[in-house]
Amino acid sequence: MQGEGAEEKQRELVYRHIAWLTALRHQLRLAKPWEHTDIRLNTLFPGTVCEDYNNRLERELEPLISKEEIKHVLSKANPATQLMKNQSLKLQNLKDEGRYDDFRHMELHQLMVSFYADQGKSERIKNFPFLRQYASTALWLTWVFAALLPLALLDIFQTKGEVFIWFTPVVAGLIIWIFFLMEKIGDYSENPFEGTYNDVPITTIARGIEIDLREMMNEKEVPSLPSTEYGFQM
Repeated sequence: MQGEGAEEKQRELVYRHIAWLTALRHQLRLAKPWEHTDIRLNTLFPGTVCEDYNNRLERELEPLISKEEIKHVLSKANPATQLMKNQSLKLQNLKDEGRYDDFRHMELHQLMVSFYADQGKSERIKNFPFLRQYASTALWLTWVFAALLPLALLDIFQTKGEVFIWFTPVVAGLIIWIFFLMEKIGDYSENPFEGTYNDVPITTIARGIEIDLREMMNEKEVPSLPSTEYGFQM
């Protein structure tokens, strides 16, 4: 970028991008009725983890964008999309002012399209639950399997001798535990942003991007990554 005040203009663009990351991860943490809301991390570690639990979005946006822009985007249903729109308009204004050439404008536009597409993918995962017949059918079949498995194993171990019959409950319990564990992993994997131990650590990912961007601008006060004192990333 060229022209007077180029560094300040660049900082404004970078800060708005960080604001977009912040708004998006807050939106992805909002609780949905089909998620495991009873074991969200805020019930165990109040005030320390997950964005929307304490309504911190406005407070986190204050150092990044103007109060007028905060008020505008928070009045809309999708603040992250509004920030992306504002960023696109700002880039167009800078192009009209001759701050950079057509080639760079085209490349920046492609980046904006990519960011918005990634946001849409994340929102579809968050806002549209997996077809319930898949989860329900898998659970029912697991229960049927668990009920019939001991009978099948008993018939097998009986042929080995009376001593081996006592292996039936141990082996059956182990196999049943494996199948229920697999079913539970699939259940939690359907909602990767719900705010539990098994989440995708979007807070840490976003903070890592913010740290890189601030260091590229040679800022002295750079935030640290979220604490992992509880043995997981947020």
